[in-house]
Amino acid sequence: MEAPPATSPGGGSARPASAAPMTAPVGVPGCSVATAAAPVLRTVSTSMEPVPGTPFGVAVTADGRWSFVSLPGTGSVGGYRIGESALPSLARQVYTGTQLLGEALTRDGGYLLAADDGGGAAVISVRRAETDPAASVVSSVDAGCSPVRVITSADGSVVWVTARESDRLLGFSAARLRTDPARSLITSTQAGEAPVGLALVDGGARIVVADSNRFGASGATSSLAVVDVPAVLEGKPALLGYLRAGGFPREMALEPDGRTLLVTDFGSQQLEAVGVTGLP
Repeated sequence: MEAPPATSPGGGSARPASAAPMTAPVGVPGCSVATAAAPVLRTVSTSMEPVPGTPFGVAVTADGRWSFVSLPGTGSVGGYRIGESALPSLARQVYTGTQLLGEALTRDGGYLLAADDGGGAAVISVRRAETDPAASVVSSVDAGCSPVRVITSADGSVVWVTARESDRLLGFSAARLRTDPARSLITSTQAGEAPVGLALVDGGARIVVADSNRFGASGATSSLAVVDVPAVLEGKPALLGYLRAGGFPREMALEPDGRTLLVTDFGSQQLEAVGVTGLP
């Protein structure tokens, strides 16, 4: 089977510390409402602007000129021009008549792909999926309580998953997912309340996690958790702190220069821009 596709973190080449060490596996977390205490990162610049509807998916073109935001409450996709102001500005709105959610751009940038529904995930052989779909699922593993998003490190060695109802970020060895699934979970760290979207920034040295608080837990708020990747892979305390967010931060996309992370704040109907070069 081919290795899982790499997710480019932007902002330079991936650092060697992003590789998955061959550590002992850790236990799979159960459901929990326990979140980790960490300082608020007040020196990192964040800004927000309202959008027409409840934003869900966000994708950025390779040239950094446009971002596209799905607006399921309006049955449309918003085209936002990047670079004319601190925040992308809405330049056009394309009405599709469907409730679009997740998004991706084709490699050549010629097409925007969008889904109007979601489902689970497993490790799948692309080659087998093309020739023998019934045999394409290589393995599946327990990923905590309500796993909802997944990305890979730039070198493809680590698979990161948010377990929304465990309030945790999980890291799996991509190699072990293929060869030894039961021992593939190598790291588990607390985040904020009901983590959903996640993105690698700073050349893969940091992960930003969208703590959605979508269920309105008592005493909890929405935020963006910042996790030190080398530290979490070494089993050290890794939560660096929290950034402010609008209501129900959901999906993220890093601009090609690696300096700005765009976040869809579904609950407060905002598009948020985070200056990730200021992260600790």
